[in-house]
Amino acid sequence: MSKKVQTNKAPAAIGPYSQAVVAGNLIFTSGQIPLDPETGMMVGENITEQTHRVCKNLEAVLSAAGSSLKNAVKTVCFLNDMADFAAFNEVYAQYFTEKPARSCVAVKALPKGALVEVEVVAEKEQTA
Repeated sequence: MSKKVQTNKAPAAIGPYSQAVVAGNLIFTSGQIPLDPETGMMVGENITEQTHRVCKNLEAVLSAAGSSLKNAVKTVCFLNDMADFAAFNEVYAQYFTEKPARSCVAVKALPKGALVEVEVVAEKEQTA
C-alpha cells in the first residue's frame, strides 16, 4: 500500500499528481522545477540558480517522506539545454554527495519555461 506525500515546504503540484509517493521502503518524487514554495513563482534566471531551488524543493519533499538526498538511489534529470550540463553538474554535486545512479537528458521544453527538472527515487531513513 502506498502513501502520498504532501508538504507546504515544497511547491504544490501544478497538475493531478502527488509531490511524492512512498511504496514500501522507497520514495518516488515527482519532478521538481524551480518554483518557490510560498509564491508558486519561478525562481532563478540561470541554470545555477534554478538547480539550487530544485534541489531545495527535493530536500523538502524527501524530508516530509522520512528521508533525505543522501538516501537517493536514482535521479532523472531533464535539462532544457545540454549546454547547461557542466553548470548543472556543479550544483547537483553539492546536494547529491552520495552519487546516486542518474540519467540526464535534454528535452524540448519543461513546464513554466523551467531550465531544469529533477526527480528522485530514495530509500526511507532506517530507524534503529
